[in-house]
Order: sequence, then structure tokens, then C-alpha cells
Amino acid sequence: MQPIKVTINGKTFEHEVEPRLLLVHYIREKARLTGTHVGCDTGNCGACTVIYNGRLIKSCLMLAVQANGAEIATIEGVATNGLHPVQDAFLEKFGFQCGYCTSGMILNAISLLQANPDPSDHEIRESLEGNYCMCTGYQQIVEAISYAAKQMKGAGK
Repeated sequence: MQPIKVTINGKTFEHEVEPRLLLVHYIREKARLTGTHVGCDTGNCGACTVIYNGRLIKSCLMLAVQANGAEIATIEGVATNGLHPVQDAFLEKFGFQCGYCTSGMILNAISLLQANPDPSDHEIRESLEGNYCMCTGYQQIVEAISYAAKQMKGAGK
């Protein structure tokens, strides 16, 4: 067992963990934040996407012990006063169906819009390459992200 200390959504968590525990399982089982989903366990689907020290990662590809000292944002941490504009846009533009991929898609979109506040549809699609959706066909997701960009621009966020 190895001690780790991580900050997730602004809250500090300290646990003793097995060195082989994946970060996605730490987030879900130890921190009890189940919005981060386990999909493929191989880094292909993006359901486990989180923001780790300011950059997107797939938490199934990292050991929890590697995250010692890190700051992590999960889907539970993006809404502060009401829904985040990207979450609102996914609702408004029907950017999800079953919802399994949605947390990863939303975190990906937030990261994209922080880096590029006015992305083209092509840039949005390129950004989503590592996040799979089996339900929507992506069109509504792209529309939702484009809509969120316009809303955030108009709101000065």
C-alpha cells in the first residue's frame, strides 16, 4: 500500500492505495465520484476523461499513485453556480442520448474552449477524436459545443 494525496474538484483526498490501482477506479471508488465512467480500460473510448493538472487525460491510463499531489477536475466539479455553459449546451442541443460518454465529452469540450474559444466544426471534431459516442452520431455534440462557444463568448466567460 502506498499513501497518496490528490485534490479533486477542490477537495483534498488522502488514501492508502495499492500501487496498481488505476486513477479512474480511485476517483470512482475512493473519492466516490462516479461521473467519471469506466469504458474500455485501454484509453480508447474517453469515458474516463478528466482534467489533470490543467490538461485532458484518460484516467484509465494512469495509476492513482502517479497522481499523488495532482489537481484533478471531474464532471462533478465543472458546475459552480448552476450548470456550466457546456453542460447547458448539451441539454439545449440534445448532445447526449444514453449519457455514458457525456462526462468525457463535456470535459473535452471545456478544455477545447479554454484553448480555442471560437473553434470551427472541424476543430471540434478533431478535438473529440479520442472520445467515442455510440448513440448520437456526433452531430448534436458538435452543435452543442459550437453553441456553448457562442454562449460563452456572449457572456464574456
